[in-house]
Amino acid sequence: MTSSSSSQALYAGDVLVGSNWLKNKTLWIDNGVITEIVDGKVDGAIDTNGPIIPGMVNCHSHAFQRGFAGFSEQGSEGNDSFWTWRKIMYQFVDHITPEQAKIIARQLYIEMLKAGYTRVAEFHYLHHDPDGNPYPELSTMARAAFQAAADSGIGITMLPVLYRFSGFGPLAPTHGQRRFINSTEQFNQLVSDCIDVAKSLSNANVGIAPHSLRAVDLESINAAVKHLKMLDATAPVHIHIAEQMQEVNDCLAHYQKRPVQWLLDNVAVDKHWCLIHATHIDESELNGIAKSGAIAGICPTTEANLGDGIFPTAQFLEAGGQFAIGSDSHISVSATEELKLLEYAQRLQKQQRAVLASSSVPSVGRYLWQHSTKGGAMATSSNTGEIAIGRQADLLVLDPQKLRLYAGGADYRMDSLIFASASNAVRDVMVNGQWVVRDYQHDHQQQSADEFSSVLEQLSSGS
Repeated sequence: MTSSSSSQALYAGDVLVGSNWLKNKTLWIDNGVITEIVDGKVDGAIDTNGPIIPGMVNCHSHAFQRGFAGFSEQGSEGNDSFWTWRKIMYQFVDHITPEQAKIIARQLYIEMLKAGYTRVAEFHYLHHDPDGNPYPELSTMARAAFQAAADSGIGITMLPVLYRFSGFGPLAPTHGQRRFINSTEQFNQLVSDCIDVAKSLSNANVGIAPHSLRAVDLESINAAVKHLKMLDATAPVHIHIAEQMQEVNDCLAHYQKRPVQWLLDNVAVDKHWCLIHATHIDESELNGIAKSGAIAGICPTTEANLGDGIFPTAQFLEAGGQFAIGSDSHISVSATEELKLLEYAQRLQKQQRAVLASSSVPSVGRYLWQHSTKGGAMATSSNTGEIAIGRQADLLVLDPQKLRLYAGGADYRMDSLIFASASNAVRDVMVNGQWVVRDYQHDHQQQSADEFSSVLEQLSSGS
């Protein structure tokens, strides 16, 4: 990872600011923050030799799941579902050690950086040892992810997950969930511990994630949110919700309300909340999310892989809603692939083209990138998401040698990046004012890949 001085100047012929491309600008960066954007190339400025765009925020990650990507694609005569996939996931987590979790997360985070993600929201629920007993330090597994983020250079929003039950009722946890379970008191201590860890890092913060309505009840949600807000009033709160129709039906049977409607009616959902998936919602719920200011966390490749369904993105945006994207189970680690699939799903549903765009921003690529980076920053309560004075310098430099093979110029550049490029065109990556990827290379990529491969062999053999 390449360090930077506390003050530096970057020059680019093209810089994406908001939804507009600006020409010939120098960015002054002090202590990781953009302090000025001036015309022309100032003396001593480093020429990026490529267009600059904001880094993408990955709003939803289960890092350990990158380790079994590809292990769950064995069919079962048409009977596969999210629930059969979950059984495979439970088997995979049985023996992961903190060191193995760190190696998996570090490899994933390096892949994220090279794919254009500069911050990750880690929805972290693998808390305890293989027997379900707390480690001497409650935050042991969370610390593994924090360390992986620090080693890779990615910004991290740690979201410890409150997981208490196996289903509505509440139902007792299953054997496969034993590493996830905390009492509310234990969980609040874990959150406090994670906040202490984050303070020691340069680019980290902490929120919480009540796992889902089937895994927590109102009392535990309220207790966890109250504790968090006493520590940080602006901290984010994420929750899985309405991902599968079985979850919706179970919630209706138990609460006589659909999941999102129950949440909106019983909890003070606001702009600091991120509702992950929210796939199966009706019009009232859609309007309720938009009105609350909560972010919809959409994970197109995972939702497709698991057969979840399609979030009504176009209608949500028309209602004034805001969204972010995540790679969730990491069957794919590509910001452009998430955005491409997000748009294509809407095209397939509506049987029309260029759905996610507007009269003011007719470029689908620019529209998607601008909205998802802004929503990702809100979902992580981070000073990221756009290139602007006062914002953290999380920047991507695109490769003009690759982009020249596709439709060019400011009007088409982002469309080519997302929809036409056959290979990754993110050449350089800066996070918090530091270069972490240069010319497609990360300093630790070879060592990380070798150690990750070794971990996969250990876990696949059950050792």
